[in-house]
Amino acid sequence: MKNQFEKYHPLINFIYFTVVLLITMFIMHPAVIILSFALSTLYSIQLKGVRSTGKTLGYMAIMGAMIMIVNPLFNHQGVTTLYRFKSGNYMTLESVIYGCFMAMMLMSVIMWFHCYNEVMTTDKFVYLFGRISPHFSLVLSMTLRFIPRFKAQFRQVRDAQKCIGKDIGQGNIFERIGHFTHEISIMISWSMENSIETADSMKARGYGLPGRTAYSIYTFRKKDGILLAVIGVMTVAFITLGAGGYLYSQYFPYYRANVFSMETLAAEILFIMLGSIPLILDWISNQKGLKKQKRNIPMEERIDVNRN
Repeated sequence: MKNQFEKYHPLINFIYFTVVLLITMFIMHPAVIILSFALSTLYSIQLKGVRSTGKTLGYMAIMGAMIMIVNPLFNHQGVTTLYRFKSGNYMTLESVIYGCFMAMMLMSVIMWFHCYNEVMTTDKFVYLFGRISPHFSLVLSMTLRFIPRFKAQFRQVRDAQKCIGKDIGQGNIFERIGHFTHEISIMISWSMENSIETADSMKARGYGLPGRTAYSIYTFRKKDGILLAVIGVMTVAFITLGAGGYLYSQYFPYYRANVFSMETLAAEILFIMLGSIPLILDWISNQKGLKKQKRNIPMEERIDVNRN
């Protein structure tokens, strides 16, 4: 029973990801950044498995390493000198620390968006923003939907071309260029044909006509209200502690951060609880499933299991 969080109302999903993303991007406290990266990675593993998450982390590790290397080369702020370049500029400890946490912050944001794309489908997005800006929400949802469809179709075209000996990796350099051009031509034709079919389908269903209604499968239930209240209370408490200076961090001209106070610890625990909400929901659902299975086991089998 995985991904129980996506069964909640789309408004809850959107508010949750908005909150954790804003906290990750604007609270540069080292503990918050580390916790955000860990929680987003755990949730991604829960949603997509270890292999898919590991592949994403592999790509992001290259990006993070580049940020950590490039930042000290161009950012020379700080008072703790590590190395002096021939140009006269200095590599400082503060710029290295800032580069590390900046890279981890960007990786955390990408991981949260990785989870967001799995939970917030195009149907949910259109449901939330269709009435506010129907044309914008439709175009955005179609664009987001087009990218994975284009990749899947391109994979099919490449497999077909490979079977007849006309793949990009077959032949000399000129033949490969020709094969690639042919595959791109196929994809352009497919895209144009798909757009025409979509337009005809929307026109046949009366899209854009005045008075047209839309069916929705989403209803705001009692458990949605409870979870929204929990997220709201945690967010307000966290912001209150942050505004009070208990999540203070400074990277230049020297590095220092408020880490060991009780209020900072309370803020970190609040963020752990907030970021773990989807994981906790899955754990509760799994526990209920195990109890239900145990009730359905006949008494004779329970006795045998206890004896063994």
